Amino acid sequence: MSYSLSGKNILVTGGTGSFGKKFVELLIKRYPDLGRLVIYSRDELKQFEMAQQFSPKQYKFLRYFIGDIRDGDRFKRACENIDIIIHAAALKQVPTAEYNPFECIKTNILGAQNVIEAALDRGVQKVVALSTDKAAAPINLYGATKLCSDKLFIAANNFRGKRNLSFSVVRYGNVMGSRGSVIPFFMKKRSEGILPITDPRMTRFNISLEEGVEMVLFALLNAWGGEIFVPKIPSYRITDVATAICPGCEQKIVGIRPGEKIHEEMITEADSYTTVDLGKHYAILPQVPVWSMEEYTQHFNAEMVSQGFKYNSGTNDEWLSVEEIRSLIKKHVDPNFSANINQRV
Repeated sequence: MSYSLSGKNILVTGGTGSFGKKFVELLIKRYPDLGRLVIYSRDELKQFEMAQQFSPKQYKFLRYFIGDIRDGDRFKRACENIDIIIHAAALKQVPTAEYNPFECIKTNILGAQNVIEAALDRGVQKVVALSTDKAAAPINLYGATKLCSDKLFIAANNFRGKRNLSFSVVRYGNVMGSRGSVIPFFMKKRSEGILPITDPRMTRFNISLEEGVEMVLFALLNAWGGEIFVPKIPSYRITDVATAICPGCEQKIVGIRPGEKIHEEMITEADSYTTVDLGKHYAILPQVPVWSMEEYTQHFNAEMVSQGFKYNSGTNDEWLSVEEIRSLIKKHVDPNFSANINQRV
């Protein structure tokens, strides 16, 4: 049941974000025979800036489409003759969502439903939606809205009828160096000699932007519909990130922010009853699948995880060392990075 992108028309919501730009870059390199590649987002300046790097004059299949995922009519218009939707648009800042809850709900939940309805009405073949580790046993509004979004996309497979259409989800952890994340924040703060640590016990999963893009591409090419794909990735300790970025800085404990966890989870104990190990990835399968579970596990040579299994950043069996964190920062965030703030290499 593998899938080919040759000649396909693809739309990326939130296409001017960090993920969208890296995903577009990969598609341009690997699939020069795409039909159309539509960048759908609401920020005209970001679209203008992205078009300087990826110009429709150079890449004839590229289109830039202004629109808000909250606007169902506009989104349906953008989805005419689209085969594939990659849904990356979201409001994802935890404190912002706590302060402006319904704005987050309108984008992350109602926007997800707009994607589903457009896919059903416009003859779309594949939808892959991006999720987050915060959607597993959520304690903040952002995580709760993404859990709702995940449930909407998984359930959409139940009423697709006879359409050649599948919906699946990719869930992964903190993207190294993404906007608003801890690494660029620490890199800005280190010149002050003090790095604020929310809690010294805090851990997070870590994934590079490139790995996240590859995970979404895997789901796009292999999903049967209804899966939540979870990559096997390492964890880091927040104190090790601080030491990697500025070993001479004071680490000042400031307390966790509203809606934060000490550890993040991508697969809960309750998920273990329908989770399979695919080798490089896990997949949380739908409780009411629209295909044979036996055929699925045979096709992917998959094994059910043990009952009670959970995938938690604090109990992970793979950890990044301080030196590994530094190497990844140089590779994925800043090639000129040096742990010595007085020396640039």
